[in-house]
Amino acid sequence: MPLQTTTIGAYPKPECTPVRDWFLAHLDEDERKASAGLLSNWAPGEYEKALERAGEEGEALFLKATKEIIDDQVNAGVDVPTDGEVRRENYIFYQCRRIDGVSFEEVTHKSVRQGAFEADLPTIVGPVSLRETRLAEDWKAAQRYTSNPVKITIPGPLTISDSIANVHYDGLKAMGADLAEALNTEVRALAEAGCKYIQVDEPVFARKPKEALEFGFENLERTFHGLPDDVRRVVHMCCGYPNALDSTEYLKADAQSYFDIAAAIEASTIDEVSIEDAHRHNDLSLLERFEKTSIILGVIAIAKSQIETVDEVRDRLKAALEHIDANRLIAAPDCGLGFLTREMAVAKLSILGKAANSL
Repeated sequence: MPLQTTTIGAYPKPECTPVRDWFLAHLDEDERKASAGLLSNWAPGEYEKALERAGEEGEALFLKATKEIIDDQVNAGVDVPTDGEVRRENYIFYQCRRIDGVSFEEVTHKSVRQGAFEADLPTIVGPVSLRETRLAEDWKAAQRYTSNPVKITIPGPLTISDSIANVHYDGLKAMGADLAEALNTEVRALAEAGCKYIQVDEPVFARKPKEALEFGFENLERTFHGLPDDVRRVVHMCCGYPNALDSTEYLKADAQSYFDIAAAIEASTIDEVSIEDAHRHNDLSLLERFEKTSIILGVIAIAKSQIETVDEVRDRLKAALEHIDANRLIAAPDCGLGFLTREMAVAKLSILGKAANSL
């Protein structure tokens, strides 16, 4: 049996997409490398202005872009594609714009990502609660274009907490608990709409395992609370993200982090956990820490323009299968594909599909 394949989140936006994103594909290489990354590439009101410029044809353009993204993934051999986060110019702020208590006018300058860079960030100024759901509509728009199950992604409480400023809550645990309640409303709406794969992204778990163990997993469970048994609870835990294609000297989580939180993952209600392995190989004995949890193993590098070979990917998957049963191993890229050109993304996903099908 071939291994199942999936993608993690972002996909290069087709030219017709009404909004640009933080990957800055429209800028030249020097400008992209000079960027501080995800949390710095936004300005108050910019997203709303882009939607206004798109006007009445905006929705048709989003649907056209969504179809192209789904077709690319499925034709390359991806079993569980995402919508490519096509409507999001910024992965985290897209969600935060619909959370009461988060101000995009009152911004705060702060150091983020363990000092990786500084940015002006939206600020939590009062109790948070979800004002309106949106992701169920995003899922319906994508699911219409394939019979494959489409996965939808959402940032988790600890990652949101680490990505915005706060002048209201006394601590991260309480703030994360309220964020989890807000996100749970969104997640339940997704499940009620029919989405069977819901992925909560918590990269901060790998970078801050102490906080993850103290209260992060508790709030993650709040986010998933009440989901029916036929919905797959997926969590993505990446080690770090560059600010441009072919960057190498960017801050990464300690290689020991996955080992530190493995037992908590296994004890949780998580069905599938995504672990990066392409940009920095793990000690694959890590996989033996999981007896019930399925592993989404990143075997495609998302920040390298060099295209992997089928043999390279297949060999890494074969090595992983020495430590985990095939029915619990899922092949994927490390993270989102937004830094790549569309041609690169298709090429890399095609390699992924061929390698997974050759086992």
